[in-house]
Amino acid sequence: MKALQYREIGKAPEVVEIPTPEPKPGEVLLKVTAAGVCHSDIAVMEWPAEGFPYKLPLTLGHEGAGTVAALGDGVTGVEVGESVAVYGPWGCGRCIKCAAGEENYCQRVRELDINPPGLGSPGAIAEYLIVDDARHLVPLGSLDPVQTVPLTDAGLTPYHAIKKSLPKLTPGSTAVVIGTGGLGHVAVQVLRAVSAAKVVALDVSEDKLELARKVGAHEAFLSDGDAAGKVKELTGGIGAQAVFDFVGVGPTVATAGACAAVEADVTIVGIGGGTLPVGFGALPFEVSVKAPYWGTRDELIEVLDLARDGLIDVHVETYSLEEAPKAYERLHAGRINGRAVILPNG
Repeated sequence: MKALQYREIGKAPEVVEIPTPEPKPGEVLLKVTAAGVCHSDIAVMEWPAEGFPYKLPLTLGHEGAGTVAALGDGVTGVEVGESVAVYGPWGCGRCIKCAAGEENYCQRVRELDINPPGLGSPGAIAEYLIVDDARHLVPLGSLDPVQTVPLTDAGLTPYHAIKKSLPKLTPGSTAVVIGTGGLGHVAVQVLRAVSAAKVVALDVSEDKLELARKVGAHEAFLSDGDAAGKVKELTGGIGAQAVFDFVGVGPTVATAGACAAVEADVTIVGIGGGTLPVGFGALPFEVSVKAPYWGTRDELIEVLDLARDGLIDVHVETYSLEEAPKAYERLHAGRINGRAVILPNG
């Protein structure tokens, strides 16, 4: 089969021919219908050789959807031909976090060397994908896998972050979304769907700000040195009750802190390496700063239900498997407005 692999440190990923896998007992083989392209993949490919955490070659793609092609011995709960989405942050299934569906916070992943697809295990940008357990599959039903596959990360990650702050997003509150690209433009929609907050979008790109307005942001303006002041002005000097930073570099993290009201949540979702000092006087009183990871299995089901109800819709650009390296080039250059989706068998 064909697959997109990161094969050598510092080199661009390549489309290669590799053997088609066969499911072992307990595993499921998917024929991939759609696979998402994410900034996290670029972060992986920018890591230096020293301390690189995964074995190469690595098939990329941690957002996957497909039809069940074959079942390993003992697999129940899914049927051949069923259309499914893949829950990516695999865990052991037995620890207290996994028992609650929080496999994104599994306590034994390092001990057992468990890795998500595309982030250590073979990923979804291939014609076929092995899924380790049927519990990591969520039925899509009538949902379009091309439109839906980004929701397994670009929908689930912001939903998880926002859900934690819902008690603060009451009528009259304000939520700020910094970075309105792949995850951020979905965050705007989630906020509109599940909260009463006024949504303010910040970005350095006018195209992305226009997308934010299109999908429901009440206000949208450039993320620059004046951004926090504008948020304070919009809120009568109070600031926002929740700020979600989907970039996570130094300047955006600083803006996030400057936008926060007393008792606000500042959630750093982006993996840009920025940090926010916390201490008495560093931020308004009782501001909470969080850095979540992905989301839970039940939350993915909830995200897909929002999509079924027409409340969230990902802006996608589609590419063939042969065009996958080009998709990563465009993403790295900031030229993807929304989310890139690869069609390995399209």
